[in-house]
Amino acid sequence: MNDTLPRWCVLIPCLNEESAIGPLVESVLALGATVIVVDDGSEDRTPEILARLPVTLLRHAQRRGKGEALRNGFREARRQGFAAVLTMDGDGQHLASDVPRLVAAAARYPQHIVIGARLRDQAQQPKGRRRANAVADWGISVACAQPVVDTQSGQRWYPRAALELAELPAENFVFEAAILIAASREKHLGIVSVPIASRYHENFRRSHFRPIRDVARITIYTVGRVFHYGDLVASYRRSRGKPLVVETAALSISAAE
Repeated sequence: MNDTLPRWCVLIPCLNEESAIGPLVESVLALGATVIVVDDGSEDRTPEILARLPVTLLRHAQRRGKGEALRNGFREARRQGFAAVLTMDGDGQHLASDVPRLVAAAARYPQHIVIGARLRDQAQQPKGRRRANAVADWGISVACAQPVVDTQSGQRWYPRAALELAELPAENFVFEAAILIAASREKHLGIVSVPIASRYHENFRRSHFRPIRDVARITIYTVGRVFHYGDLVASYRRSRGKPLVVETAALSISAAE
């Protein structure tokens, strides 16, 4: 383990992921990482599958949204003494093989959120989803007053300062945008992106993200934050800078030491 890294774990929020959650969690456990899973009220075999695996499992009795799943996962990680969290979605889009690369970037850029940015094989992304992501990237970058690549990716490294923002009043997919904005503006964290593949195959279940509804929610929230922080022109100019995108070699990692 890199001595510059804080103690960290992997957090996976999930909802009805019986086809993907088992292999995903097993592949992360094979890295030696501690895993926390928050099941957001699944109605399929997801809880049964997870019950057989050596993870910390938190369950919502009914669906409460991705924001609350992440929030409760952050709380649990801090309760267990972890100072950083690496998040992954439960649908199989994110691979354990990319985890060491994000961890390597976190070691190089300790005061940064690290995003696994879907910059490879972008032709796989549905056109509507790609357009929605581009709109979100533009607006959230302005709100952050720094350029951000792939603001909608759920594979991220959050350092301690970002975990301290868990109680932000934002829900569902807006929560991830809120973390980026508040971490940039209030915690003065940078944001670095590590290229990963876009994975949209036929065997993935339909995304819980709804481009029109969720982009509208994110946009309303983001516009409000832009006006809250003020100095729109300066924020826009800073957001137009060159984003920090790095290629990293995998580290030999052990998350729980």
